[in-house]
Amino acid sequence: MGVRESLTPLRSAGFRWFFVGRSISTLGSVMAPVALAFAVLHIDPSPMALGQVLAARSVPLVLLLLLGGVVADRLSRGLVLQVSHLLSGLTQGLVAVLVITGNATLGQLIVLEAINGMVTAFTMPAITGIVPQVAPRSHLQQANALLAFSRSGLAVIGPAVAGIIVITHGPGWALAVDALSWLVAAACMLPLSLPASARTGDVPGKGLGNRRQSVVHDLASGWSQFRSIRWLWVVVAAFGILNLVHAGAWLTLGPAMAVEDEGVGELGWGYAVSAQAVGLLLLTIVMLRLTFRYPLRAGLLAMLGLAAPLLVLGMSWPLIALLAASFLAGAGIEVFGISWQTAIHEHVPEDHLSRVAAYDSLGSFVGIPIGQLAFGPLAATFGTHQVVLWSAAAFVLVIGTTLAVPEVRNLARVTPSAAIPTAPRRRVRKAGRRSPKPSGDAAELRRAP
Repeated sequence: MGVRESLTPLRSAGFRWFFVGRSISTLGSVMAPVALAFAVLHIDPSPMALGQVLAARSVPLVLLLLLGGVVADRLSRGLVLQVSHLLSGLTQGLVAVLVITGNATLGQLIVLEAINGMVTAFTMPAITGIVPQVAPRSHLQQANALLAFSRSGLAVIGPAVAGIIVITHGPGWALAVDALSWLVAAACMLPLSLPASARTGDVPGKGLGNRRQSVVHDLASGWSQFRSIRWLWVVVAAFGILNLVHAGAWLTLGPAMAVEDEGVGELGWGYAVSAQAVGLLLLTIVMLRLTFRYPLRAGLLAMLGLAAPLLVLGMSWPLIALLAASFLAGAGIEVFGISWQTAIHEHVPEDHLSRVAAYDSLGSFVGIPIGQLAFGPLAATFGTHQVVLWSAAAFVLVIGTTLAVPEVRNLARVTPSAAIPTAPRRRVRKAGRRSPKPSGDAAELRRAP
């Protein structure tokens, strides 16, 4: 596949606006954790305080994900993103003002970050569901790769930029940049005029008309769709375990082991995180031009790379080995991530897409706090190196078991002619009026799977 074909999704005006807006908001998002951490530690230097603020955001995010999926499938996803981006900008802006003026308290930050987590619960499902509405379905992998390329590239430079702003001007100004990014991204979503999703799967023969079903009905309908696709729930269940292990072994025990190892240290750990980001970025470029006949098979095999840095930590190998293993892990994450998003976009009916994405996120994320809380005591009981080595083995075991499921291993790419029902295609406002007829990209979307 040539470079021009890899960039085909950008020919769609809707995708261009979404891509620009998403890239701008991502820049702020990758800066925010660094800025928020220093802002909280300036108020209260205890790690417990920072944990309370982070948990205040993550708990409502997890709790409201399913409702966010229902809303994104009921309403126009473009409208959901416009409102959620605006609210994210306002909440982060208020945090920035409080920090800059020196009036921030721990309680205020907890409340505002909790609101921000609630808003994010509506943002995430809408982002997943909107891609097939604004990008040609024949080039969904390229669309996901372009979005991943932007995300990965900004993940390399964003934290460094945040660190510079924190050092030179203070954490409040870095948070102000994050707030501004959300507001600009909300403006980028305004040209999108996307219809609410068709509800053809809810009431046979009713098409678009049924908007009066209850939220419980919509949740049940989304759950029915989710559990009816075996490869989907099998992989989500597997990642519930993998994220638990990764959060406990790599994110919790890893930094402590790096500090204790004179050959790695804090600086070496920073290099390892950067090496992972470089792996993400480079493989995104590769995935713009490379396609897999069996995306989940390729993605899960690539995910075996995440066992490599755990093995290196457990065996206390030199820093250069940790850097290489971290690069391999980042590459594996990106191959799977793009393959997974493409599989969902191609095989899940669009009218259920956001709800299915919400169940996906809930099942995948629910193990993260468990891993963060459990691996400290496990390390104290059995030894840190032993726990990390067993974690590497667990990665291999879980991925191998998942690949043994035929529906996962043999899931193939869908050709544009093998269509699944989709909602009416989007219209894009231009020069204050709406296009009177569908563009070539819109016509291509109607032939999509």
